Amino acid sequence: MRRGVSCDRWIVGILSLMVLLAGQAYAGHTNDKEPGNSGTKELLDCRYGQPYEKIDGEAVGEAFPSDDLFRPLLADPKQPQFFAIWQQSRLRADNSSFSLGSVAIGENFGFYTRRKGCDGWQVGLLTGVFAQFNLSEKNAALINTDFNVGVPLSWRSGNWSARLRYYHQSSHLGDEFLGSHPEIKPSTFILEEVEGILSYDYRWLRLYGGAAVLVHREPSTIDRTRLQWGFEARAPAMRTRILEPFLDRLVVAPVLSADFKSMEELGWIINTNVLGGLEWSRTGTRRHFRIMATYFHGYNPYGSLYNQKIESIGVGAYFTF
Repeated sequence: MRRGVSCDRWIVGILSLMVLLAGQAYAGHTNDKEPGNSGTKELLDCRYGQPYEKIDGEAVGEAFPSDDLFRPLLADPKQPQFFAIWQQSRLRADNSSFSLGSVAIGENFGFYTRRKGCDGWQVGLLTGVFAQFNLSEKNAALINTDFNVGVPLSWRSGNWSARLRYYHQSSHLGDEFLGSHPEIKPSTFILEEVEGILSYDYRWLRLYGGAAVLVHREPSTIDRTRLQWGFEARAPAMRTRILEPFLDRLVVAPVLSADFKSMEELGWIINTNVLGGLEWSRTGTRRHFRIMATYFHGYNPYGSLYNQKIESIGVGAYFTF
């Protein structure tokens, strides 16, 4: 990082903010007997519900399901989701530093599922837009925007789940960024990839891994294969009194996740992205809100700057619907 900027101070500040926002918390929220909460029924969300128990009966088909059988990869920088992140980033080639703003808009829309409880399969549509801004430059110059769209087929049986996805990505560098970097020439950058991820949940821990192959790429010289693996640790949720009585039945859970990617094009060097923080949700809904400290080390995960070595630390807000 830039001299004079202390990573320790950022970490202490972020942790202090999380403790403040957590408020007074205590376990046992599922047995809550306070007035007004006795009639609340927790919705089954197959992305986050635990344990995944076998249910008797026949599988049932449903159009437009509101959840999924495969939990989104929380720490994957290219997972379509809603987030806004501030990071202090360092270009490892010349050791220069700048403030980076990264935002994403994306979601999984389920078209059809056939399942018994949380066991079965589902097909849908994943879309996402990822944009990065240089906050150290005038007017927060846009660096790059990625547009992603894909068709995921997800499956679950007990604690095992999987996602097979075909997706398309097109990337576009910002005009202001190109104007201030004449050494970078505009070029077409398009990827189409088939990806498979297998995941296993064991109590509070989730492990996953898989691989992907490019079926089309521009430029055509990019090597085709990559590997991906990671973990998510999610502690039991606790009741919290923050913002009561305005937000009733609010629960909070500590979350830690790391995602690792290794690409043939980059000599199998490992990209590391680590998130840690707190996740809030409310009994009776499927929405989640997270405040997460972030750390990234590796090659730029976005756009045609994929061969740019960077290191970043920051904090972000994440939203799940």
